[in-house]
Amino acid sequence: MRGGGTWPGERRAPTGTGTGTGTGTGTGTGTGTGTGTGTGTGTGTGTGTGTGTGTGTGTGTGTGTGTGTGTGTGTGTGTGTGTGTGTGTGTGTPRPALRPSPVPALTPLSPRRLSVPCPCRSPFPWSRPRPVALGLAAAAGLLLLLAAAAPRRWAAPPRRGERYLSRLEELAATDTEDAALSYGVVVDCGSSGSRVFVYVWPPHNGNPHDLLDIRQMRDRGSRPVVKKIKPGISVAAAAEPERATPYLRPLLRFAAAHVPAPKHKETPLYVLCTAGMRLLPQRQQAAILEDLVQNIPLEFDFLFSKSHAEVISGKQEGVYAWIGINFVLGRFDHEDESLVRKRTVGILDMGGASLQIAYEGAQLRSLLLPAEEAAKSLLAEFNLGCDVQHSGHVYRVYVNTFLGFGGNFARQRYEELVLNQTHAHSRLHGQQTGLSAETPFLDPCLPVGLEDTVTRGERTLHMRGRGDWQACAKLLQPLLGGANSSQDSLTGAYKAPIDFSNSEFYGFSEFFYCTEDVLRLGGYYNAPTFTAAAQEYCSQRWEVLTKRFRGGLYSSHADEHRVKYQCFKSAWMYQVLHQGFHFPPDYPSLRTAQLVYDREVQWTLGAILYKTRFLPLRDLRQENIRQAHASWLRLSFVYNHYLFFACILVVALAIVLYLLRLRRIHRRQQLDALWLDKVVLLPPGQAGGP
Repeated sequence: MRGGGTWPGERRAPTGTGTGTGTGTGTGTGTGTGTGTGTGTGTGTGTGTGTGTGTGTGTGTGTGTGTGTGTGTGTGTGTGTGTGTGTGTGTGTPRPALRPSPVPALTPLSPRRLSVPCPCRSPFPWSRPRPVALGLAAAAGLLLLLAAAAPRRWAAPPRRGERYLSRLEELAATDTEDAALSYGVVVDCGSSGSRVFVYVWPPHNGNPHDLLDIRQMRDRGSRPVVKKIKPGISVAAAAEPERATPYLRPLLRFAAAHVPAPKHKETPLYVLCTAGMRLLPQRQQAAILEDLVQNIPLEFDFLFSKSHAEVISGKQEGVYAWIGINFVLGRFDHEDESLVRKRTVGILDMGGASLQIAYEGAQLRSLLLPAEEAAKSLLAEFNLGCDVQHSGHVYRVYVNTFLGFGGNFARQRYEELVLNQTHAHSRLHGQQTGLSAETPFLDPCLPVGLEDTVTRGERTLHMRGRGDWQACAKLLQPLLGGANSSQDSLTGAYKAPIDFSNSEFYGFSEFFYCTEDVLRLGGYYNAPTFTAAAQEYCSQRWEVLTKRFRGGLYSSHADEHRVKYQCFKSAWMYQVLHQGFHFPPDYPSLRTAQLVYDREVQWTLGAILYKTRFLPLRDLRQENIRQAHASWLRLSFVYNHYLFFACILVVALAIVLYLLRLRRIHRRQQLDALWLDKVVLLPPGQAGGP
């Protein structure tokens, strides 16, 4: 070190001069191989302790090391490389020892910096693994993001396959030997008769977002387990309520014969009465229900209590029908990852006496406006889920029932209207229109040439068809009783808004019979096509229509009553749909149907779905107990897949960071080896003395 200091490990040489000779043999490698001997004299500097020993370095065409005894060290030249021993004596004054040049500062423009390739081989060749590792990490991250962002794409095919298999299973005979199946019985006590339905379902799958997979039980011949008796309970037991239980006994025995005996005590039984019982006084209703509650448990082991027997309102019946059709269509199936649940369908059901509509509108999911408070009685809010804390199955449905707007009852109202108007006009103008067969009233709602008679008390109206569908539709306008506003419905009742651009409806009963039995247009409804077919039918003579009917050109469900009043009912259905409910003529999403997936959908299915909605809680508790002992992998995939993807992503990032750190460490080792293994000598002019 300049300024008189010493470098670490540096020693001072003794004072003296000397000469020495040495001989040696050896082998070496360079540009070639060979052996040689050499002698050399010279003066040199060296380090040593004491007198007589020292080490020296010689320069020549080769490099070598040697040991010798003497008072000094000399340098010499030779033609080869080798090791040897020698002796020599001499005196002299040695020159100062050479010192290693200090390492210059690492400045970009330092003239002392020397770029020397590292002689050591890199322990981690980054030229190839680096892009490969980074590419794999990027691909893995992209796949994870795609899997997390669109999991439904990965899961959709299995769900479609499962649904297809489920539909096949629904059409197959029920395996009564399967102890895991549960059963339920629903009795529909209607006005004209009563029917019993037996339902079955497997254990709940453990997903709180799914409902019970309830389906109608099928016997060994794959036929639905259902039985009907007549008349209705309101007729059979109105005068004598104690006859209610004997009246239902055949239906209950039928159900008990199909449900496995070990399952009776856990099988719920529901007796739900509809329109016929609603017409009875409250006292008679209560007496009939009391007889059922007291006597049914004495004869049958079904799970039956006071709350299981009731007279349901038209609103409840409509809600149950809406639940049933949407359940069959799979509109209650919710994916965990879906931000928007599936769109439900609305229903239109026109029977013989009443008309019903039920649908979930987009604006019904929010609170009602103050002006709509009066319509609360027409809205039903309910939760189909087993957990009241979850809102995934909370629905607000508009439901309204219109008595007297069924197909047959509407015909009676029309006949009374025509009878009153005709008699009033005849008295006013002194005419005899409709009072005899010779001067009949020309009814545009009957086929050409068809004669009919209407009697109300002592009054009689003679009618003859003239087959004018447009005139018929115009005559039916007053029977709707509604305003022209789109917010008003039949009879001027409030109608919740319908988003016709984003909605779907199914038409049942008369909507299907009117389009399919004669016109053969069942399925998707097209207003212009339906209108043209209805006009063509009405314009035909009655003789032609009866000939077609006897020739089997119409549906097997069609009868003479259908052929006779098809013209009227087609006009009534059109007016109700487009003038009463304000469906646009170009509405493309109405489908008329009798069967859905080859089975008849009854409101009783919706009733048992709603009544048993809390039963999955038992299966969920058992599932939670099993999952407490299950592996973390199953838990992560079933319920915590987001956490699983996050863990994988963290591991991938950790690997990338680790590889980057290895690269940094390797570079640092290269720099250390470069400056420690390679010595740069100072220029001669800058070498200072000790």
